[in-house]
Amino acid sequence: MQTYHIFWADDEIELLKPHILFLEKKGYTIHPFKSATEVLDALDEANCDIIFLDENMPGMTGLEAIPHIKEKKPNTPIIMITKSEEEHIMEEAIASKISDYLIKPLNPNQILLAIKKLTENKRLVSERTNMSYQQDFRNISMAFSDYMDHEEWTDIYNKLIFWELEIEQSSDNSMSEVLEMQKTDANVNFTKFIKENYVDWLNDPEVDKPLLSHQIMKEKVFPHLKNSDQPVFFVVIDNLRSDQWKVLQPIFNEYFNTEEESSYFSILPTTTAYSRNSIFSGMLPLEMSKHYPDLWEGEDSDEGKNNAEDAFLERQLRRNNLDIKWSYHKIKQLNQGKQLADNINNLMNNQLNVIVYNFVDMLSHARTEMEVIRELAPNESAYRSLTKSWFMHSPLLEIFQKLAKKDVKVVLTTDHGTMRVKKPYKIIGDRNTNTNLRYKQGKNLSFDEDKVFVARDPKKFHLPQVNVSTAYVFSTEDYFFAYPNNYNYYVNYYKDTFQHGGVSLEEMIIPLVTLQSKNGK
Repeated sequence: MQTYHIFWADDEIELLKPHILFLEKKGYTIHPFKSATEVLDALDEANCDIIFLDENMPGMTGLEAIPHIKEKKPNTPIIMITKSEEEHIMEEAIASKISDYLIKPLNPNQILLAIKKLTENKRLVSERTNMSYQQDFRNISMAFSDYMDHEEWTDIYNKLIFWELEIEQSSDNSMSEVLEMQKTDANVNFTKFIKENYVDWLNDPEVDKPLLSHQIMKEKVFPHLKNSDQPVFFVVIDNLRSDQWKVLQPIFNEYFNTEEESSYFSILPTTTAYSRNSIFSGMLPLEMSKHYPDLWEGEDSDEGKNNAEDAFLERQLRRNNLDIKWSYHKIKQLNQGKQLADNINNLMNNQLNVIVYNFVDMLSHARTEMEVIRELAPNESAYRSLTKSWFMHSPLLEIFQKLAKKDVKVVLTTDHGTMRVKKPYKIIGDRNTNTNLRYKQGKNLSFDEDKVFVARDPKKFHLPQVNVSTAYVFSTEDYFFAYPNNYNYYVNYYKDTFQHGGVSLEEMIIPLVTLQSKNGK
């Protein structure tokens, strides 16, 4: 067992002898001092693991000593001890970045708990996390053998995210490999579920189904426009996975109350051209192509696929008899985000403001194309961390901070998630076949059907059919499509990149959150 050294400064240190003996019996080495000055001198000669500091000592007080201690040993935790319960002393101590605050008379177990929180917290939390996950591992694995509906699949996915983040934060990652295997197993079974149910969701009005891309504005945004005078901000952060949202959520909690946190299922293909157009049109892709041929850009078009989102939105508002003032903003560059942040006050006159923020999608593409981004985000944990770092220094956070000061409703979501692909899957198509790695659309496609989801009749999937023989093929689990020619180069370049368009928990089950500003008047 590691021996921890504790410096304890108190002008009445002899009265604390019983506490010192108690801690020494527990295996801690206590170095007693009668003044803060003695502690500062001792720190020049030796290191310690924790400093107990009495606040009210003659000469240099505990509060006065803190900055000098921080200068010498900035990472050594300080526990302030005082007889005073005055609020301003507590606030000053907390502002000085102490690790804990104890009020006399001291209880031995109270002291022990404070020490354990600092010295053994990571070990104890890791042990508990691993033990709890092992117990839940069995429950999750057993669930795969039963039929689960879309709500149960959402619950399973959220559990896997929860444990992934818990294990990631612990000091013992021994269960990480087990969790990865369970996530793989989950996606194998989720693929079976989608194959059995997806077409029915789109075609059978009586079947139980999740909320889908084309329904979210009508179901989750428009009711706020009809039932409240608050401005509504509908924010779509492109390509934001549920695990990335969970990492960002504590930041939002500082500024907003969560009225509703749920998920919806992205339609297939899980790409911007299909899923996001579906959000803003309120239609599935086949209906978009039929009813709005002037706006729809198919796979055979060289034009940008998402240049008509505002026009799609305008027509959806009209269909729903919403004669309102609204705005639409697509942010692709830093200066556009800054301009929008500066313009928030002007948006308060609109009943609906739509913001599409494209950074996370650009990040996933940059990780594929730029070696330096791959180095910064070599795995899922680092990818989440990079997403959080971007958000904390982005104009988007400034936008939300300004909205939090207003009386507004925010509906936050994304259009699809993304999958870290690891295994290549051979497919052959002609030169008109699209280039996406997670789905292919074209005629005369040649492939083994083992690890794909095939739409031979696109109409059943409510997808446009360019030719009579046109089919859609969706990659599943963590596979990605690769052509036989130049196969090795292609595989090495795209393996371990984040892609979207196919069938997986990560791509299809995505966050949908309603927030209310805390400080709005």
